[in-house]
Amino acid sequence: MGMQRCQACQEDVPITAARVRAMRTIVVDHPLVAHKLTALRDERTDSPTFRRLVEELVTLLAYEATRDVRVEPFDIVTPVAPTTGVHLSAPQPMVVPILRAGLGMLEGMMRLLPTAEVGFLGMVRNEETLQASTYAERLPDDLSGRQCYVLDPMLATGGTLSAAIRFLNNRGANHITAICLLAAPEGCARLERELEGLDVPVTVLTGAMDEKLNDKGYIVPGLGDAGDRLYGLAG
Repeated sequence: MGMQRCQACQEDVPITAARVRAMRTIVVDHPLVAHKLTALRDERTDSPTFRRLVEELVTLLAYEATRDVRVEPFDIVTPVAPTTGVHLSAPQPMVVPILRAGLGMLEGMMRLLPTAEVGFLGMVRNEETLQASTYAERLPDDLSGRQCYVLDPMLATGGTLSAAIRFLNNRGANHITAICLLAAPEGCARLERELEGLDVPVTVLTGAMDEKLNDKGYIVPGLGDAGDRLYGLAG
């Protein structure tokens, strides 16, 4: 029996034919990812540069996140001979940015998956209870058989992402991948607890696993409020 490393709990867990967890966590280890994250973290990086870096970084993360995208054989004729390749299976993947900060990740994702459909999910976190609630959504009522890619820059307390994943699962999504710029161990551990027993595979892919959360629920060292750094202060 093989072993794999659980990034959230930092323990070796057995790989078996049956899933022992509803979630797997992948931290992308690549020098270009680390380079762009360093620039994003820098408080001197202005909003236009921050937006460009997020787009570039998400495209790199999306390359890894789509390793399990569903494809099917497709016959073509090259200038030399007939051959069989693959194309994306139907139904097309669904990309779901979580408003508002997730919008800053959308262009980078669509650069890699231009034929995917896009849905929107608006969720807000109560800064006192740290609980997330849905205030807006634009998604099909039936997501049966769909692969969904959730875009959320920061996996901090895990409440927002957990609520979003359950929302999509309740509508029938049967394969969910969350793409985050940064994650905190506490948020990943909460996701594992709250999603344990979920009957669909869930993957969280992040550019870095940071040290911890502070007493306000922000990632340390983090990069600040992703929405504010993307779009400025609002309200």
